[in-house]
Amino acid sequence: MMNVEIKYYLIMAGSTSHMLRGDKLLKDKGISTSLVPAPSEYGTVCATAIKVNREDKEKSEKLLRDNNIIIEGIYPDKPRKLLGLVEKLMDSVVSPEFMTVLKKIEEGEELALEDIVMLLKTERKAEKEALFHTADRMRKEVVGDVVDIRGAIEFSNYCRKDCLYCGIRKSLDNLSRYRMSENEIMEIVYYLYDIGLKTVILQSGEDLWWTPEKISSIIQRIKKETKMNITLSIGERPREEYELYRELGANNFLLKIETTNRKLFEFIHPDDDFDHRVKCSTWLRELGYLNGSGNIIGLPGQTIEDIARDIMFFKDMGINMIGIGPFVPAKGTPLESYPQGSIDMTLKAVAVTRIVCKRVFIPATTALASLDPDGQTKALKAGANTIMLINTPPKYRYSYQIYSDKNMVDLKSAFKAVEEAKRKMPPYLKVGREEM
Repeated sequence: MMNVEIKYYLIMAGSTSHMLRGDKLLKDKGISTSLVPAPSEYGTVCATAIKVNREDKEKSEKLLRDNNIIIEGIYPDKPRKLLGLVEKLMDSVVSPEFMTVLKKIEEGEELALEDIVMLLKTERKAEKEALFHTADRMRKEVVGDVVDIRGAIEFSNYCRKDCLYCGIRKSLDNLSRYRMSENEIMEIVYYLYDIGLKTVILQSGEDLWWTPEKISSIIQRIKKETKMNITLSIGERPREEYELYRELGANNFLLKIETTNRKLFEFIHPDDDFDHRVKCSTWLRELGYLNGSGNIIGLPGQTIEDIARDIMFFKDMGINMIGIGPFVPAKGTPLESYPQGSIDMTLKAVAVTRIVCKRVFIPATTALASLDPDGQTKALKAGANTIMLINTPPKYRYSYQIYSDKNMVDLKSAFKAVEEAKRKMPPYLKVGREEM
């Protein structure tokens, strides 16, 4: 068999600080980089590598060492083969088309759009089982068995936008609005820090009352007092604002595209612009954030081809965190009478996204848990590797329901999902199942 050509290399830095400084340094010198979850054999969960082109490897290493960036190792980013997939299915009832795509996955080849569509369309029991098995094996190979646990704080439900599906949209007059104070936010941050979590997610509606100065103050306090990783999910902001938060220490940013079908995007986002949303994601990538996006499965008028194009978008944009959840109608919104999204299609989308995008963080989403009590377990078995806990104080949390009847995922339910999926809780967690 011919040797596989190595197109990229992964640089593992000595710490998160060195990784972020090194990535910025290389970008400033004109070297194309991306931040990707480290393969399980090179790092622990949450470890991040700097990915560079083969031709930039030696120059990158010299620049980093000359600037005192500690390098733990530089590894070839090998195509991930999953040998044995086809042989396992020889006696199963699968179509020749499905077998052809499986062979491509087995050999580490990139899937085309039509391959992705075919996988998403499959309804045969044997094929779906094979799809989930393949995604789960890919997950195990590229990020390991540990499930990353993150804590979310929904700190404001004010929003300037009027998205048709959203339960905190601007036009909802009967919604009790709130804004948490900085001290209220920090009280939850201290709790998350005390139980060992490494990442806090600060999520809100697009609330411009939260000015750059106020957001900056929170970031600085979290970094100074806990050194936790920070994920921001506060919507569309100017590039200079994203840059400010990045310089202050924000690590990740979640800005979901929801759908890459331009007409559907414009329908559900009457006061948004598709091109501007993509531009915001591009800015976040350029600024060195671990870049988060995602889509909603089952939007009115959405096709399987739309979902396939979403997955290609995540791959082509170098998205690092991909949230995939079913559409859940929200009371009082223009879409409240539409049917909810399919759990089965959502799980297939999770599986195919893992196979196509490989080394990324994929949450077992709260929306899945809201429609199916075993939804998070099923997602973990289909390729997901992250759970986000809802840590919004009880007096506020039921006023932050982007969709109705939201499941408030907590540590107890996270332990249950991880155990049922035969996965591992992260070693940094300081509480055990018996303490729940």
